[in-house]
Amino acid sequence: MSTTTATASTARKVIGSLGVIGAAAAVAGLGTFGSFTDSTSVDTTISSGTVSIDLTQPAAAIPVTTTGFVPGDSLTRAVTLTNDGSTGLSSVGLSATDATSSVLTNGAANGLQLTVRSCDVAWVQGGTETARTYTCASGEKQLSTGPVLKPVDLPGLKSLTAGGSDNLVFSISLPTAADNSFQGKTATLRLTFTGTQAAGTAR
Repeated sequence: MSTTTATASTARKVIGSLGVIGAAAAVAGLGTFGSFTDSTSVDTTISSGTVSIDLTQPAAAIPVTTTGFVPGDSLTRAVTLTNDGSTGLSSVGLSATDATSSVLTNGAANGLQLTVRSCDVAWVQGGTETARTYTCASGEKQLSTGPVLKPVDLPGLKSLTAGGSDNLVFSISLPTAADNSFQGKTATLRLTFTGTQAAGTAR
């Protein structure tokens, strides 16, 4: 009888364990349920703009080589600056570099000077092939003047707006105060106009 009692007790323990496992599974099942969902979408296309400026010369040829420059001499040429990109600009800057570097461009006070002027209408070219002159029928506006290598921003340009253009003349001159140290020197200049995009906005 002792053997039978021990066996019956073991059987009850196994059944009891199974009951606990079954109850745990039932509780876990309470957290699993279905839910309703819905979704919608919208398509959008973003195209980046382009920043592009173009420089053309309406008359006298550029580049130009000038020799025999003396104090009081100047070289003037006309160009048309156009914003042919799709975006507006916050600024247009003008800078110059000198590939040969000499007292002509390093002597800020009496070295070569650069002046930029604008005209609302096309400049009227006159003078001779070696000494061009330009007049503005609507009244010219000076945009900048100073040492030729000093970078400047050109204010109030129409080309700040996409599709806009400006009639410009630039003059490079040697001041009358230039002394003998400026004799026999050469400057090889490159003028560069740089357009900077306008700040981004909310669309």
